[in-house]
Amino acid sequence: MAPRTCTFHYTLKDSRGQLIDTSRGGAPMPFTEGTGQIIEGLEEPLLQMAVGEKRAVVVTPERAYGQPDPTLVQRIPRAQLPVGELKVGDQFQTGPDRHAPVVTVRALEGTEVLLDANHPLAGEELHFEVELITARPATPEELPAATNLT
Repeated sequence: MAPRTCTFHYTLKDSRGQLIDTSRGGAPMPFTEGTGQIIEGLEEPLLQMAVGEKRAVVVTPERAYGQPDPTLVQRIPRAQLPVGELKVGDQFQTGPDRHAPVVTVRALEGTEVLLDANHPLAGEELHFEVELITARPATPEELPAATNLT
């Protein structure tokens, strides 16, 4: 079956029931199946859904953002950071490229800062409520270049 381009609404909560994010009240989230645009643990159930169907989906860390990697946590001198005021929990991108890693300030320790480059949801079990809004065959332009061989 050819990949579909779909839109869906979602509400995301952590394992404690705390709201993390939702598309409700805004536009539904678009994605094209098989392109890696959304996490594997969410895409797989959406592949099996029909338009209008609603489903609760629990995604383990291994099928979402993985477990935290301790090698992605580093202490650096505060003077190396191009930002002024810092507080625990602040997040910023490490370079001008939009694909540069985002880091989270985990601790301020004298002249050093503990930065964590793990995804903020690494290690979290994610609880989604999803509703498939639209689904149609993907156009060649929506598929990765590797699948557009003519």
